[in-house]
Amino acid sequence: MSATQPTIGWIGMGRMGYPMAERLVKAGHTVKVWNRTKAKAEPLAAQGATLVDSPAELADVDMLFTMVSTGKDLEQVYFGAGGVLTGDAAPKIFVDCSSIGTDQSAELRGRLAERGASFIACPVSGNGKCVKSGKLSAVASGPKAVFDQVEPYIDVIAGRGVSYVGEGELARFCKIAHNVMLGVVTQNLAEITILAQKAGVPRHAFLDFMNNSVMGSIFTRYKTNALVNLDWTTTFTPALLRKDLDLGLAAGRALEVPMPTTTATRDALQAHFGAAQLKDDPQAYLDADFSALLETVALTAGIQLEPEDVPMPTGLEITAQAAE
Repeated sequence: MSATQPTIGWIGMGRMGYPMAERLVKAGHTVKVWNRTKAKAEPLAAQGATLVDSPAELADVDMLFTMVSTGKDLEQVYFGAGGVLTGDAAPKIFVDCSSIGTDQSAELRGRLAERGASFIACPVSGNGKCVKSGKLSAVASGPKAVFDQVEPYIDVIAGRGVSYVGEGELARFCKIAHNVMLGVVTQNLAEITILAQKAGVPRHAFLDFMNNSVMGSIFTRYKTNALVNLDWTTTFTPALLRKDLDLGLAAGRALEVPMPTTTATRDALQAHFGAAQLKDDPQAYLDADFSALLETVALTAGIQLEPEDVPMPTGLEITAQAAE
């Protein structure tokens, strides 16, 4: 790695990947980017990033970050046709911010080691708005000496910092546990919000009370506007949430940890997929944000939801400092 300014490679320009890479570019780092749909990356080129035509063209970077949907996608951009490791050259450090299974991560780590490369698992917590407002957080695992080299760049991406939890795939377990809690909290939040509404309490009033109580959180606050005004702009889909619950349940079985609450949440989430079939456009319902689980709970409670047209602060408003 260069003693001065390393060259950073980036793969993945989705809802999370774009603003994450953008923070590195805005911070003045040299970033080379590949995305399957090149048009999605072109606005970043206007800010100073260099676009490449294939992952193979990133083989000469000092460190490579990836933010993709699945382990299969990650394997493809690393080892598939036209992948980063197609030729003889390879980045010395790979940093993956995706949410994938521990077994997949361990296999990729081993294959990269055979090519003389180190691997840092670094899944993140938040959404695109969190990234832009400087409130993303991250958890990392892998060789400590390698983590120390990449930590300053992860800190740029994750405004709330990064927690190093040890060797191997421990960060994957942390992210799986995190997203299991995300599913459980979201399902319960939808249930109690509909419970209060059916008793006669406006959603905005109930959620304002919750957010100001000891049970409120960054998450409940930033989802409040969506739940009050039925804004299902996608940050994370029900399908991705279901994948993460399945990963959590699989880990529970492997480690012999009983997870009855997670099991019940997984079953409740499946009802959302069934409710989609009652909609005029089932796929659009499933492509909407996972907070639309509120609609499924309302449906089973016999309630027809309407927006309350009460703008609610999310806590993720972008400050001038965060935008820098």
